[in-house]
Amino acid sequence: MFYLRLVSTLVLAGVATAAAAQSYPSRPIRLIVPFPPGGSTDLVARVVGLKMADAWSQQVVIDNRPGANGMIGSEIVARAAPDGYTIVLGTIGPFGINAGLYKMPYDIVKDFAPITYSANVANVLVVNPSVPAKDVKELLALARAKPGTLTFASSGTGGAPHMAVELFKLLGKVNVTHVPYKGGGPAMADLVGGQVSASFASMPSAMPFIKSAKLRPLGVSAAKRSPALPDVPTVAEAGLPGFAVLDWQGFFTTAQTPPETVNMLNAEIRRILAQPDDRLTSAGVEVQTTTPKEWGDFV
Repeated sequence: MFYLRLVSTLVLAGVATAAAAQSYPSRPIRLIVPFPPGGSTDLVARVVGLKMADAWSQQVVIDNRPGANGMIGSEIVARAAPDGYTIVLGTIGPFGINAGLYKMPYDIVKDFAPITYSANVANVLVVNPSVPAKDVKELLALARAKPGTLTFASSGTGGAPHMAVELFKLLGKVNVTHVPYKGGGPAMADLVGGQVSASFASMPSAMPFIKSAKLRPLGVSAAKRSPALPDVPTVAEAGLPGFAVLDWQGFFTTAQTPPETVNMLNAEIRRILAQPDDRLTSAGVEVQTTTPKEWGDFV
């Protein structure tokens, strides 16, 4: 009798899981951006969230939860119900670099179900127009002439922009001061206002200010030039050989989420990102997607 009850329970549980997956999504989805509005992660999340909501006729709520270089927002997803209704757009910071810098409040592998890689985002070295440097070599010379006086804003300690500053210091043999902010938006506001000298900013954060001549671009952080800024050399080309920094990002939900739900999210996000979108291309966002397994293996 116990055996029959156990089998019945397992069968019913399987049917319930399958039914839940088939009805997904039946209520709003919460898409957490673990950084403030205004950065590259926020841009990609809003583009995907809007199109997903249109396709599924369900609201996708963008929830900006900045702090601890992305760990505060990411932890919310790690502790959420495993039903696919709470998603995070993670980056190289909270899902990569942080593991070497902090005691993590979650396990990157065990606490998340990977959905898909979404994009690579180069950073661009920009300076306030008041800085008397027209290219990378002049900026290096200025840093050597005035050690410690140039200030470099970043979106937070441990993110790709911060790592770019440290690589700049290491390869350039210069002393500049890192100033961490709680996201790319606040960092750009102070850079445009002249409170800091320079930044390796994410391209979506910097592009509006480059176009309006409120910031001067000196070099792209990636190994190759960006189609969004074809006339701006890479930092390596411009005078710092060996320099290359690229931020990556992708979607995750909570571990133990039914595979059917994860696969539905993967297919929908990949469909959306396969459609050309000028908001992404003009901001220098390079789309790249994968299967859930490929994304998990990468991370």
